[in-house]
Amino acid sequence: MGGNYPPLVQGMVKTDPLDVEATVEEIKKIQKAGAKLVRLAIPSVKAAKNISLIRKMVDVPLIADIHFNYRLAIEAIDRGMDKVRINPGNLNSHDILLIAKKAKENKIPLRIGVNSGSLPKNVLEKIFKAKNNKEEKLRLTAEGMVDTALNSIKLLEEDGFEDIVVSLKSSEVPVTILSNKMIAEKIPYPIHVGVTAAGPPSLGIVKSALAIGSLLSEGIGDTIRVSLTASPVKEIEVAYQILKYLDFVEKGPTIIACPTCGRCKGDVRHLSEKVLQAVEGMQSSFKVAIMGCEVNGPGEAMESDIGIVCTKQGGILFKKGHLLNKVRKDELFTTLIRELRDIDQKLRAD
Repeated sequence: MGGNYPPLVQGMVKTDPLDVEATVEEIKKIQKAGAKLVRLAIPSVKAAKNISLIRKMVDVPLIADIHFNYRLAIEAIDRGMDKVRINPGNLNSHDILLIAKKAKENKIPLRIGVNSGSLPKNVLEKIFKAKNNKEEKLRLTAEGMVDTALNSIKLLEEDGFEDIVVSLKSSEVPVTILSNKMIAEKIPYPIHVGVTAAGPPSLGIVKSALAIGSLLSEGIGDTIRVSLTASPVKEIEVAYQILKYLDFVEKGPTIIACPTCGRCKGDVRHLSEKVLQAVEGMQSSFKVAIMGCEVNGPGEAMESDIGIVCTKQGGILFKKGHLLNKVRKDELFTTLIRELRDIDQKLRAD
């Protein structure tokens, strides 16, 4: 993590660790989806004690999410956690140092996780006073998050602890972007990025893509987590889409489809939706183009591994930059899928 390594996708289970079976099942699901680290909320000592059982049943690094009670972190570390997230907004300096002492003994990192919704009281009071001034509120919130993180970093460094990861998250995209840009200029540590409480997929995907994508494009971000009011598997899928379209990873087919207009000569919308469903689950990386007319169609199709350009009679099929053949309208989908499956099979064989 950090340095020249590509960003890693982190997931978080939505289950209560008191239910070991359900938690293990969910961990395995999001690990299969691609999570390289998995975070668990630890709300009680009893939940922390269950980590011993969970740890034996999974083989992915586990992160304990700790708030308010430092004893939960101590217990979690003793039970085999690989990393602990602490929130300086609800843990005092004495408690943080006790956690750091235990973490150092066990050679595991701490994530200083600052959220805009749980900042220290004095910081929140300043922000509240500026609630009617949008720009001032943005600045004060970002500065408050950065200062809170820096204070904790200084505390740990003075105690000889430097195995640190930092995250600054907000449910507001501008705050998330600004605070992370500010902290990135001040610290040498890996940064975990994400939008907290981003909401249901229709909203949260857009917010997460904007914030995470903006930061990653500027070289900020060593791990990412998409937080949606949805399945944790969906969160992993969206995270990889963000990495995929920024060229950090190759994962699954890329579909290019024209938006359609008055020149469109085929049912591109319906065809692209059917293709999207058909390639779901494919892990091979290749490009598919579904185009509606002769303006951009041939160019996009020729640049793709497989592409179709709609005509009044059906379509023209391109493969690896070459015109393959003409296809009748009623055979467009079946022909396209046959070619896609053939490409996928050959890539998997390689």
